[in-house]
Amino acid sequence: MRGLRYPFPYMQQDILVNWSPQETRVAIVESGAVQELHVERTLERGLVGNVYLGKVARVLPGMQSAFIDIGLERAAFLHVADVWQRQPDGEPPASARGAAAQQVPIEKQVFEGQALMVQVIKDPIGTKGARLSTQISIAGRLLVFLPQDDHVGVSQKIPSDQRDALRKRLNKLVGEAGGGFILRTNGEDASDAELADDIAYLRKTWARIRESATRLPPPALLHQDLNLLQRVLRDLVTDQTQNIRIDSREQFAALLEFGQEFMPAAVAKLQLYKGERPIFDLFSVEEEIAKALGRRVELKSGGYLIVDQTEALTTIDVNTGGYVGSRNFDETIFKTNLEAAQAIARQLRLRNLGGIIIVDFIDMQREDHRESVLAEFRKQLARDRVKTMSGGFSQLGLVEMTRKRTRESLAHLLCEPCPLCQGKGTVRTPRTVAYDILREILREARQFNPREYRVIAAPKVIELFLDEESQHLAGLSDFIGKPISLQSESAMGQEQYDIVLL
Repeated sequence: MRGLRYPFPYMQQDILVNWSPQETRVAIVESGAVQELHVERTLERGLVGNVYLGKVARVLPGMQSAFIDIGLERAAFLHVADVWQRQPDGEPPASARGAAAQQVPIEKQVFEGQALMVQVIKDPIGTKGARLSTQISIAGRLLVFLPQDDHVGVSQKIPSDQRDALRKRLNKLVGEAGGGFILRTNGEDASDAELADDIAYLRKTWARIRESATRLPPPALLHQDLNLLQRVLRDLVTDQTQNIRIDSREQFAALLEFGQEFMPAAVAKLQLYKGERPIFDLFSVEEEIAKALGRRVELKSGGYLIVDQTEALTTIDVNTGGYVGSRNFDETIFKTNLEAAQAIARQLRLRNLGGIIIVDFIDMQREDHRESVLAEFRKQLARDRVKTMSGGFSQLGLVEMTRKRTRESLAHLLCEPCPLCQGKGTVRTPRTVAYDILREILREARQFNPREYRVIAAPKVIELFLDEESQHLAGLSDFIGKPISLQSESAMGQEQYDIVLL
């Protein structure tokens, strides 16, 4: 298997931002085609990562915890295991969680009325307030900054044989300015310039947090994890980005201010969209969103893909459909697979599919055709900003690959399982349900002796009982010696029914 990198040097892109008070949507467009979609909803943004200047409201020695007022409806919770302690020089930062036995009692570390800088590590749930830590960490695109530590580390998910070299590179870039840094998994292939930019951004962010802490009275929000608009500048803009068009004057001004302070190189690409047509209509983005939620993806040649996303993995099946090659059947298959290789790589980005992915290309007899399709597939995957790993054709003719999970897939974000089929994608036929009802009535008749049985079911099931299955229903009624009445309920799903004993 091989790792693949983004981006291709020749690929130019536009970024479209559609903002509303309830939702922010970002589309990345290359050569007129939507390649990525990012969605963030205002009400679904959590508090994890936010840094507050809180005020200790109460210390509970018996629970070795404290309640901190950070300006929310409920006081937040700080346990002694989450109180940061400086480690001896030369030792890596050890998260205090799980090591409470080595901790100084909380009543000797904090006191009521004290102003305390804290970070949310768990959102409030139900009646429980947010959980806090005094160990501050600030996430960048490639690095995590630990301003209270001096340790430089590398993500454990990066192969062990690469960590030492990466750690040495990072130590040189960090220099003598201090602060701890951890290289994130997606920073494995980053250049020195990219890492240096991230270090500068994180240090500037920390300086702003400290300045706010000296100026604002508690409780106060000192730092909020970047919203999607700000992450556009930090994470999505590349050298290939031509412009960033945003349809909100207010958000354009806010993004301009943020960019001038933290991402000055990206500011020149910002544009306020003033057109009358909705910005997402420019490149048929709404239509692409609808397509990205479906199973079937049409190919220009007449072939199509079937995309099935399950909890364990995603499968993609390639079919020729109505495509007829100009020369012979082998040529038809080859051309369809080549087009599918391009379409699949785009669908992975568009739908943000992660984890294990199995691609079933149409079987090819010629080895050179298989190699060409595989080369095209890897070439298209190399455009992905998310790390991918792909293998060759297996003995069964399948291509296995993985794509790093970075956020929820588009389908999981915008959809929920069907309440009728519970996410199976199919429901039992009316006849199957009718026979279930007949068996259930017979089962009930052996245990109870009602005056009458009333069947309440979906209209199609009731219609079947009144027509094709009327003889079977009448025969069961004669057999148990009780009348069976029917009631249609349009609000019921096809598999739902009730048998009422009267």
